[in-house]
Amino acid sequence: MKTKKLTFGAMCLAISLLLPQVFHIIGMQQAGSVFLPMHLPVFIGGMLLGPIYGLFLGIFAPLTSFVVTGMPSADRVLFMMSELATYGTVSGLLFHQFHFSKQKFGSLSALVLSMIAGRVIYGIVISIATYIFGIPLGGIPAVIAATTTGIPGIIIQLIFVPTIVMAIVKGGYFDEVAATAKKA
Repeated sequence: MKTKKLTFGAMCLAISLLLPQVFHIIGMQQAGSVFLPMHLPVFIGGMLLGPIYGLFLGIFAPLTSFVVTGMPSADRVLFMMSELATYGTVSGLLFHQFHFSKQKFGSLSALVLSMIAGRVIYGIVISIATYIFGIPLGGIPAVIAATTTGIPGIIIQLIFVPTIVMAIVKGGYFDEVAATAKKA
């Protein structure tokens, strides 16, 4: 099982590097901010691999992307790391430890709660940087603007993340997750 988790985690990390590139190739300058492509594999990885893998995936996806591609920009990478680490950790905790995998719409519920938690942490980190350290990031209005800009990505997440997670669970790739979900 550990080999499957490592392999799937590496695949999620690779997808988190490739998806943003695909969106930028399409030609939209701010495609990452609108469609949030890096978030998808972090949510999926968190739910299927658990909170520890989700945490590391959320940290290393934006960090690796920054080192390899220069995106996200240097002034945004730490904020994205905190947000995505929260997404991966909370989605893993909810889906595994709090047994959302046993609920009928558990993956959707875990996703929505993880989205909220990630945006709250993002808001706190941006606010600390803006209001305590005086870094001109825009504070809470910037968080609201980023959330509004990302509505198409949020819709994509709400459609695809639960669908992909449940397909993988039902397919039995991760036997422990599938066994837990079938007990429901």
